[in-house]
Amino acid sequence: MNSLEISTDEFMRLAQRTAKLAADYLSRLDSMPIAPGITGEDSARMFGGPLPEQGLGEGALNDLTEIIKSARAQNGRFFGYVLGSGEPVGATADLLASVLNQNVTAWRSGPAAVMIELTVVRWLAEAIGCAGFRGYLTGGGSSANLMGLAMAREAIAPANESGITANSVVYASEEIHMSIPKAVALLGIGRQNLRLIPTDRFFRIDLAALEQQIAFDQKAGKTPLAIVASAGTVKTGAIDPLKNIAEIARRNKAWFHIDGAYGALAAIAEPDWFNGLNLADSISLDPHKWLYQPLDCGCLLYRDAHAGETAFSHSGDYARALSADPIEGFAFFEESLELSRRFRALELWVSFRYHGLTAFRESIKKDLRQSRRLADAIQREPRLELVAAGDLSAVCFRYRGSEMRSEEELNRHNAELLQAITKRGRVYLSNASVGGKFCLRACIVNHRTKDSDVDGIVSEVLACEGKMGRREF
Repeated sequence: MNSLEISTDEFMRLAQRTAKLAADYLSRLDSMPIAPGITGEDSARMFGGPLPEQGLGEGALNDLTEIIKSARAQNGRFFGYVLGSGEPVGATADLLASVLNQNVTAWRSGPAAVMIELTVVRWLAEAIGCAGFRGYLTGGGSSANLMGLAMAREAIAPANESGITANSVVYASEEIHMSIPKAVALLGIGRQNLRLIPTDRFFRIDLAALEQQIAFDQKAGKTPLAIVASAGTVKTGAIDPLKNIAEIARRNKAWFHIDGAYGALAAIAEPDWFNGLNLADSISLDPHKWLYQPLDCGCLLYRDAHAGETAFSHSGDYARALSADPIEGFAFFEESLELSRRFRALELWVSFRYHGLTAFRESIKKDLRQSRRLADAIQREPRLELVAAGDLSAVCFRYRGSEMRSEEELNRHNAELLQAITKRGRVYLSNASVGGKFCLRACIVNHRTKDSDVDGIVSEVLACEGKMGRREF
């Protein structure tokens, strides 16, 4: 037997041991502290050792318990970032996907895997009201946004053959995700040609300012390349007026891309909030956020069947399809950036089939309801200030107390308070700067979160504040 091969009995033993650790983790998850008691020095000592020349055999699994102890617990009190909760049914499918090791690049390399991905993408498009869109799964919203804007560039100002020559401009709000400036830079458009448009008091793009900027640029001889709207800004969860932006893009012959990585999947539960989503030319969304799937599982949807091919088709003879059959000759590499692609779709396909769309719809509604519950609780507490609670499930707030403090003092105090909350480990919040205010931020995209978990946020913030006042940290 090859030195890298193991018997099926040994594989079963390893898989069962790992599954038992995972099951034990899930059974204890709700009672675990979110912040692990580990320092950077600890992690380097435990996991940063030399590469072993001789294998450890099954002993290689002995440190998995330490990894679990050193991981952030994704229980119902994790409210950081926009991070899904890792639905366990999908995780079981992820093991099989790794064992099968399908290269989901073309039907001939992974027949079942390619058809399952095409099916899952169709399901996603239909679920958010965009039936007829095509697309593929990605590593996340950043890569989906990059590829969506690459399609925009080739549709409006082609550059694949001769390079960038057009003086093209991309428009987005000041609240846009950082992946958009990155994409504009990587595509050679240049961040100087990204116009960040002011927002209204609800943190949505100002339509009048957008139109004024487009008119100004056109007079200067510039070409509107794309308008990027947010279906859920990362800081506050604001949804831009999608239908209005679609009309502005159409009138100015610009590509309309929607960054829906955070919020677009909430259209499953609240379709009326996303009027105009189906008017986009391309949409990014992240099942590993609001469908709770294990990382990584993003998606790019797009309207024009030829847009992907125009932007990405460039094949060597060794990869040429040998079949004219529309299924058997299909190749993802002809319409996406990636060639080697993992079997991401299996986790989502199994999870959808296991739970059904209704279960996901109800869980998203629960998250939305709980964010309103938190905002109401903050407003009832005079020591706290609700700074922003947008359309979706992000809530930004800060501690004000009863003393008079300058904005600088409040910012510094809340930054220290967040560190204290994180160190205590009972809830996990992230931070956001909203209008110059350093805020504590809770984002609920977590199928495990209960009302009692949400109710504990205010009390935990106040408890940590009290400990700070008594210098107990």
